[in-house]
Amino acid sequence: MKRMQKTTRSNFITYGIVIVGTILFQALDSAGMLSSLLSGLLVPLCYFMILAVSLNLVVGILGELSLGHAGFMCVGAFASAFFSKIMDGAMPDGLRFFLALLIGAALAGVFGILIGIPVLRLRGDYLAIVTLAFGEIIRNVVNVFYIGRDANGFHFSMKDAMSLNMDGGEIIVNGPQGINGTPRDSTFLISAILLLITLIIVLNLINSRSGRAIMSIRDDRIAAESIGINITKFKLMAFAISSALAGVAGVLYAHNLSTLAASSSNFGYNMSISILVFVVLGGIGSIRGSMIAAFILTLLPELLRSLSDYRMLIYAIVLIIMMLVNWSTSGRYMKEKIADWFRGLRKSGTKGVS
Repeated sequence: MKRMQKTTRSNFITYGIVIVGTILFQALDSAGMLSSLLSGLLVPLCYFMILAVSLNLVVGILGELSLGHAGFMCVGAFASAFFSKIMDGAMPDGLRFFLALLIGAALAGVFGILIGIPVLRLRGDYLAIVTLAFGEIIRNVVNVFYIGRDANGFHFSMKDAMSLNMDGGEIIVNGPQGINGTPRDSTFLISAILLLITLIIVLNLINSRSGRAIMSIRDDRIAAESIGINITKFKLMAFAISSALAGVAGVLYAHNLSTLAASSSNFGYNMSISILVFVVLGGIGSIRGSMIAAFILTLLPELLRSLSDYRMLIYAIVLIIMMLVNWSTSGRYMKEKIADWFRGLRKSGTKGVS
């Protein structure tokens, strides 16, 4: 009972951080106290935190190294952007974005299952390499699609835009140039709500019976299988949920831009590594830590943009310090001492009230 109460309290602290941060930044933005740079970063902060939390479900809770997270983000982004583009003006904006969100998450989850069935038979470096390959395949396949629409319906080609043979109309997906004119429906409030929903899903899954089964697979696969845990089922569950949440982040990404293209900079290997960096520096298995790391490491380069000559140097130093604090013996000892100090303050405050 005490452990359950401690877990519940920790979860509510995490939710509280998101709620307080949302209220604070929303108030500052409404009052015009944020610069245009910081105001433009509010939505990216949220979807990067969603990506970090969702990847931690696979890396930290399941214990498998996946490097294809940007691929699932790409699926969610393009599926939702395509739907929003063709339905723009045909239904209310709120309903269209809600359906786009469901489509992006569902399709990314389906791809997670389809990829997970063969891939999750592998482990360690082999799994990382194959998921990386799938992420690159998804991005490159999207770049060869040409889809247009005219009075005769939809036209599809994998050659070039001229081969669509359209009678007027418009090109919706234009190969490497992607999708232009996506409705910009992503707002900070919606993004923060989706981040909160992501945390509720992941934290409740971790503390459920299924979550304990997933963690038992991480700790000892053979022992988990020997007591009747279905290894394939629970690994696929974690992988599919993680992929679907990455799709949600992709929907926010796609609807925060007017032009969406599947380039190597936004859906490639570097994006997957960046998300993994959030997870590692925040603490593998620490949902709150990965969220905070994503917030800091997304915000820091932009805040240091004025120091153009030293920006990346300072960023690298912060990365090293975070790694030392999270993984060194002295760093862990320091965090434990700080936690003990806060617990002592809370207990003394409780005694004072009584």
